[in-house]
Amino acid sequence: MLRNFLGLFLATFFIAIFILLMQFMWLHISDLVGKGIGLDVLAEFFVYAAASVVPLALPLAILLSSLISFGNLAEKFELTAMKAAGISLFRILRPLAFAVALLSVGAFFFSNNILPKSQMKLWALIFSLRQKSPELQIPAGEFYDEISGYHIYVRNKTPHGELLNIMIYDYTDGFENAKVMVADTGKLSTSADKRFLLLELINGESFENLNRKQQRATGTTQNIPYRRETFTHKRIVIDFATDFNRYDESILEDQHVSKNVRQLVHSIDSVQIVSLERSKEQSDRLLKERYFGRENRRTELVIPEQVTSEQKEEYNLDSLWAKMDVQQQRQAYRIAQENARTYRDQIEYNAIMLDDAQRYIRKHEIELYRKFTLAFACLIFFFIGAPLGAIIRKGGLGAPVVISVILFIIYYIIDNTGYKMAREALWPCWAGMWLSSFVLLPTGIFLTYKAATDSPLFNPEAWAITWKRIVSNVKQLKWSLRDVK
Repeated sequence: MLRNFLGLFLATFFIAIFILLMQFMWLHISDLVGKGIGLDVLAEFFVYAAASVVPLALPLAILLSSLISFGNLAEKFELTAMKAAGISLFRILRPLAFAVALLSVGAFFFSNNILPKSQMKLWALIFSLRQKSPELQIPAGEFYDEISGYHIYVRNKTPHGELLNIMIYDYTDGFENAKVMVADTGKLSTSADKRFLLLELINGESFENLNRKQQRATGTTQNIPYRRETFTHKRIVIDFATDFNRYDESILEDQHVSKNVRQLVHSIDSVQIVSLERSKEQSDRLLKERYFGRENRRTELVIPEQVTSEQKEEYNLDSLWAKMDVQQQRQAYRIAQENARTYRDQIEYNAIMLDDAQRYIRKHEIELYRKFTLAFACLIFFFIGAPLGAIIRKGGLGAPVVISVILFIIYYIIDNTGYKMAREALWPCWAGMWLSSFVLLPTGIFLTYKAATDSPLFNPEAWAITWKRIVSNVKQLKWSLRDVK
């Protein structure tokens, strides 16, 4: 049984890796296609991407392999024979559960030690690919705009790479100062250091709008429509780096995806201390300067001691406001608005400063809990797939694949919902990241109990009998209530 399960697990694991890898590659297809990168860079990208999809592929492979294994045993009545011989389901599950427990421990060490490094290298590679200029392949019969500041139109191309009937729009000085060049033939090449494009134009003309340039140069408003130039040979140098430059990986070391458990805990504790100190400092300053410090300000209303109680009514704010003229009231309004705007800006600034620290902490807490939820999800999916396969009694790749995909989609939706709740600070991070485990753990316990007691969970006749029994009990309850009345 263990050998059969491990064989199925390896097969389903690599299938899941391939499917998820294709989905990941499709998300980043624009970073790969048309860049002219070598096979070594592509192979590196696939290796790091395959490592990044392991947290999703591993639980899915365990669910599918356990479902197929016990579905085959139940379909061939081997599971029934074992139970008839006095072997309980828990004893049958024992070696496989031990193997899955080892896989769960390995999954934790993978997510703690290998995954952070692969994530750092993967995103550094993706940023490097995004910064690389696309491979230059000017098509015929359409405008090409992959060169920044230029739109190039070529009507025809020769087999030797010669361009025919070229039209170039140069927007490097702005849209209003566009240059237009046309030429009969041309040839495109790169410089020796691959940092510039060299465009050789033969027999052509160029047109340039000089209105704004002339006005800036002469300080006059005299309009000059354009400048026309006829040439037999013209060379244009365009800044267009085609080298593949590696992104510095050290910049990503402080990101949450690049840290293990010890580094995550250290970062969370450090930022929490800074956040608490900053919050206390801001609250003390606000209370001292804006609220309880008002008695030390010279603008407070002072009532002389010799004023009688009847005369104190003259010091009422409404009375003082009524005695002001229109100009004084407008000035008081303006001062009040400026003060309110200043206080609001200060509070918003304080909220932004605190929110950055809290967002940093949430990201690290989410990544910390994710390393443990991955290992626990492997165990949960085994105790869902194994008893479910024993109950449905279907092996092969038909019903088990459909059921496992449905269950995994449910798991993914719940897990993604909890992640978004934790990321937006609507729930605590531990509640959001453990939500899928809290939901699926009772399901695994229920299915294991039903499989151990041979309950006909998916038998339509059993459900029909149960429904008739419920209806009968409800009718008896109604008659009993009528008799009581």
